[in-house]
Amino acid sequence: MKCCFCSETIAIEQKVSKRDTCPRCDRDLRCCKQCHFFDPRAYNECREVAAERIVDKGRANFCDFYVPKGEKVGRGGSANRTKEAKAALEALFKKK
Repeated sequence: MKCCFCSETIAIEQKVSKRDTCPRCDRDLRCCKQCHFFDPRAYNECREVAAERIVDKGRANFCDFYVPKGEKVGRGGSANRTKEAKAALEALFKKK
């Protein structure tokens, strides 16, 4: 992902927690401005209609719909939902 505050490229290997910060500018990574759904032109500045309103978009929060910018998002909001479903089906019907 790329930090929206300082443009530093950050390698994300696991889920981003509320305490994670950018190594360069020390700003929160799990905030609205770092999210795929953030859009200043949308209602509440978020394209996810079911998300709760968050006033300070630059501070860390616990939004359930958070997806880091740059990560592909499937239809259900999960970044790898299609891939996970396909793997589960293949494991279920695996020939021995």
